[in-house]
Amino acid sequence: MTELSQPAAVVPWCDRCGEAAATGAHTACAAARALEPPRYCAHCRRRMKVQVLPVGWSAVCVEHGETEG
Repeated sequence: MTELSQPAAVVPWCDRCGEAAATGAHTACAAARALEPPRYCAHCRRRMKVQVLPVGWSAVCVEHGETEG
């Protein structure tokens, strides 16, 4: 099964550490993500270009586009 045929809610990778999301609870990652932007694309595991601004952040995956927060 390819990633494109999976439902949008299923993300195979942790967006903070880049490891498989199914390998554990990732509680430390969830706690850090409350204060930090994502570092990895949750869909393809690529390292993203992250820009932190005083009013928020943006993270860009070359394959899946931009995420803002």
